Amino acid sequence: MKVVLFTIGDFHVHSYGVVVALAVLLALGVARYLAAGTSYQEHVVNIVPYVFVGAILCARIWHVFFFQWEYYSKHLTEIVYIWNGGIAIQGALIGGFVALIVYTKKHRLSFWKLTDLLAPAIVLGQSIGRIACFLNGDAYGSPTGSGFGIVYPEGTMAYDVYGSQPLWPAEIWEGQWDLIVFVLLILLRSRKWTAGVLFLSYNILYSFGRFNLEWLRGDSPRYAFSWTAGQWTSFSVIAVSLGMMIYLVMRDRTKLQISA
Repeated sequence: MKVVLFTIGDFHVHSYGVVVALAVLLALGVARYLAAGTSYQEHVVNIVPYVFVGAILCARIWHVFFFQWEYYSKHLTEIVYIWNGGIAIQGALIGGFVALIVYTKKHRLSFWKLTDLLAPAIVLGQSIGRIACFLNGDAYGSPTGSGFGIVYPEGTMAYDVYGSQPLWPAEIWEGQWDLIVFVLLILLRSRKWTAGVLFLSYNILYSFGRFNLEWLRGDSPRYAFSWTAGQWTSFSVIAVSLGMMIYLVMRDRTKLQISA
């Protein structure tokens, strides 16, 4: 792992930024491919500014208030210093989806059909993004209490907290789970589903893996039931997604019965 890839004069090129940029470009390319031949293809690129603003804004808010509020409550002016690090992927997803709602409303598109197309690309981008977390030494696990685990080097956040103790590879396993979800979504999209089911399945599958892997995390404060902010978010997303899935399927069945 390497926080700084290389230096040009006084300018440091960080591995996190490089890998995240690659993850976004890969996700965008896959989304364009999946949308090929549909009326949504031209919108895949057009939504980027909306999603970028929504994702960055909400990712920062999520991190500040749910992960490091104890610090930022005493350093309010630093909340806007996003260049110093500190964003949460779940916040980015929620902000991005809110931006998609705005975009689809503005252009009179189906939010559910568009997100069904985007879901596999999104989770693939997330899997690559976790490589950035690993190289940066963040989203790290808690001590394993054994000889098994990742030993982070000096200069990483994980080392600052736990030193040379072996830690659970939480971010690596999450990236691998995201790849499994990507494959499952690609397989599922070969069948005809009610609009929105594929996207909601992504929400449920990703959140299920995230919820369970959060037990191994060592970088998150814990709240009620000793759950992290990531677990509470995952639980809420699963509950809402299941409810929405049932509603959409039942609505479609009712429409079919009426038309018959």
